[in-house]
Amino acid sequence: MNPKVLIAGIGNVFLGDDGFGVETVRALSAHPLPDGVEVVDFGVRGVHLAYQLLDGYDTLVLVDATARGGAPGTLYLIEAEARPGPVEGPGDGPGEGPVLDGHHMSPDTVLALLDALCAGTGATPPRRTLVLGCEPACVEEGIGLSAPVASAVPEAVRMALDLLDPPAPDEAGAPRRELRRTP
Repeated sequence: MNPKVLIAGIGNVFLGDDGFGVETVRALSAHPLPDGVEVVDFGVRGVHLAYQLLDGYDTLVLVDATARGGAPGTLYLIEAEARPGPVEGPGDGPGEGPVLDGHHMSPDTVLALLDALCAGTGATPPRRTLVLGCEPACVEEGIGLSAPVASAVPEAVRMALDLLDPPAPDEAGAPRRELRRTP
């Protein structure tokens, strides 16, 4: 039985490079995928993503614009750290949980909401959460990706496919393609 994987494209297509996740999952959905893998464009619907995760996934891959200070178009593969307990957002009081705004939910807020939902329902969050991110050039109002981010989409699709089916090693035992990871 294949593990259940959700690849979630998130971002706002009306804010330039913030649409990276949406464009990447759109391109990824054209490829054949293993059984148990779902690719979904969530856009700005973070609450919907949190509720879908209650269906029980082994792995969650969030695809999003991710500003980390690199050159525009730089791709990152980040393993999210385990969350030890409820996460409080800015302005949260003790025990109040994250402030929810359905149109401005960061991945951290979605995961905090998921923790609260799992605690209330007995569901289990994904065992592993990865972020496949791309350094944006511009996230101001406008439709369409900048040139460096648009050129990163095919490589991001390849990285996602490699996560699902890692390449076979070459004669020396090294992977034929390398997944770039960031600390």
